[in-house]
Amino acid sequence: MQTARNIAIIAVLALGVAVLPGGGAAADVTLELLLMGFLAAIGLFAYRLYMENQLTLSTLGDARRAILYGAFGVIALMLAGMDELTDTSAGVLIWVGLIGLSAFAIVRVWTDAQRYT
Repeated sequence: MQTARNIAIIAVLALGVAVLPGGGAAADVTLELLLMGFLAAIGLFAYRLYMENQLTLSTLGDARRAILYGAFGVIALMLAGMDELTDTSAGVLIWVGLIGLSAFAIVRVWTDAQRYT
């Protein structure tokens, strides 16, 4: 019964987007608001993570700290330019490659910093 109710709610919302004038624009605005909320949550998480690990970050060497901050910078640039880069298949490959390389760099620096030597 609950599943049928949930499907009916989704169907009514979809009908409103399809039939009502300006429904598509309202859906676009809602999607953009959700995206901004998601990006704000990621930013808050990153800030919280930074505040909790200041000692670890300050004890990193200059090269590793540059790699870490550079990887986060590349991810920020890839998120900002996602619409333009994902228009072509080569752009998608570049986008995925740079995101993957940045994630690898972050994990590598983090595991090196957590390892006891």
